[in-house]
Amino acid sequence: MTFRPMILTAALAACFAVAPAMAADNPDAARLSQRLTALDADSTLNTFAAYERLQARQAVSTLDQAAKRDRPGALYVAERRVAIAESAARTQAMQRQVDQLDRERSELLVEASRRDAANARAESERLRLQAQMQAEEAERLRQQSEVDAAAMQDVESALKGVAGAQTARLNAARDRQAKLAREEAELVTGGKLPAAKRDSRGEVFALDKASFGAGKASLGSGAQTTVKTVAAYAQASSSPGVKVEVTAADAKLAQRRAEAVRDALVAGGWPQGQVQVTGKAGKTDRTELVVQSK
Repeated sequence: MTFRPMILTAALAACFAVAPAMAADNPDAARLSQRLTALDADSTLNTFAAYERLQARQAVSTLDQAAKRDRPGALYVAERRVAIAESAARTQAMQRQVDQLDRERSELLVEASRRDAANARAESERLRLQAQMQAEEAERLRQQSEVDAAAMQDVESALKGVAGAQTARLNAARDRQAKLAREEAELVTGGKLPAAKRDSRGEVFALDKASFGAGKASLGSGAQTTVKTVAAYAQASSSPGVKVEVTAADAKLAQRRAEAVRDALVAGGWPQGQVQVTGKAGKTDRTELVVQSK
């Protein structure tokens, strides 16, 4: 099958070479041959529908050589073949343009998501520094107000209100950063992140129990994509590290599963040195990926 394009090209060239020899008493063959010649000369179309153009050339050649009684049928076939070649060339050219536009659109979406994520990270860092400065100012005010208990109480109340509002803004900025990082990860990998929860360890993603076969330590293809999406999310959110915690009926099986998840994270672009794996025996099968926060 490797030589088919070369064979088609050679055949087209041969057909094109004999085109001028069309019989003068067959204007239909000459007319159809001119349409094919125009198609071959069109630089936007002549690289498409090579097989259809070859069939059209052969049909026109058959029309040119047909006896008069056979020409109506041969003319019908030749006209259909030429029309099919023209239509196929235009369709394939349009499909290539559509594919190019789709690729450009995906690239623009990923780039826009990355810019938004970068802006969200910058805003989060600005708010963190602002909160740190306010905390330092609060400490200074507390030290100044130690001589006056009543004044100290007023200052503490005011500072708690400021700190609460600042914390709310910081949490909102972090939530937006996480949302944009999730969108970027899913766009880049084409996968979906599982549901997550936050606890003292960080953001916790739990893999579905069907990610591993019964008694098996290898991830299924869908679970591989999910883990790679988690790796992309950890990168987009600038996480300092990822922990893999697995429990299974057998401790050795749990450890092998944890290592399989680690390998999938590394395959997704996450540094191996920033992955901690833990496998232990437990009553229920559980696989969790903990994306740590700054």
